[in-house]
Amino acid sequence: MNTFTIESWCKPAGAEKSVPMGLISFRVGEDYRLQMESIEDRLAANDDETQADIKVNLSSLELKTPEDCGALADASFHVFVHKHEHRGHFFLKGHRATDDALIYSNAVLVDELG
Repeated sequence: MNTFTIESWCKPAGAEKSVPMGLISFRVGEDYRLQMESIEDRLAANDDETQADIKVNLSSLELKTPEDCGALADASFHVFVHKHEHRGHFFLKGHRATDDALIYSNAVLVDELG
């Protein structure tokens, strides 16, 4: 398992821009790592598809959000591949439970999962 502590962002409904929110911490388990690697391979080999989501069980994530954020109502890992480099990236995204604002982390290379 891998734990990441990285910058996070908030984009409230109707806002034009996201605003920095502080550090978010989450753990990526072996099952999610394997799914991300499989998706990375599929996306790198497919010219028509560049991204996919993996639904996340919040109770298995060991998530710590910034104080201003609070709990998330849902979460997923968004996996994407830039066609010119064929390397997968992912970020955590979800919606804040209190107001449904979009919350997301900076992107991480899938390769960093081990």
